Amino acid sequence: MPVRATSRSGLARRIFLASLTAKYLVVDARTSQAVYTIADHLAHADPLVQQFERWARQRLAEGFSLDQAAAALATSKRTLARRMQSVLGKAPLAYFQDLRTERAVHPLKTSHASVDQIAAEVGYAEGVTLRALLRWRLGRGACEIRRSL
Repeated sequence: MPVRATSRSGLARRIFLASLTAKYLVVDARTSQAVYTIADHLAHADPLVQQFERWARQRLAEGFSLDQAAAALATSKRTLARRMQSVLGKAPLAYFQDLRTERAVHPLKTSHASVDQIAAEVGYAEGVTLRALLRWRLGRGACEIRRSL
């Protein structure tokens, strides 16, 4: 079978079609929503983790203390830490920070409150701490989250 010469316009058209196909069928430029989810289904499978989650959600603005959490749940710090690690794969403080992140994302997307105000609502003294946490946990800054409506 002889090879046909391709004109410049034909080549340009093929490149355009290839990039268009890649854009719509092969390459998904949308960001994953997985970073916004917390393993609630796992947390609710264990009664101690479920109690910790309820305790933590009520105290996001107050700050975290492993001693207070263990005392409130009538367990030892070690047992709480071990259970959180085995069920969720993270320490109680890390889960607490996940909950704060989750709580902060909603007002960032839906209100015009400053990052400092939102940080205070979720228990951080300064907005810079919340910004760093968002960047570290979600891979996106506060401005990027606001723009992603």
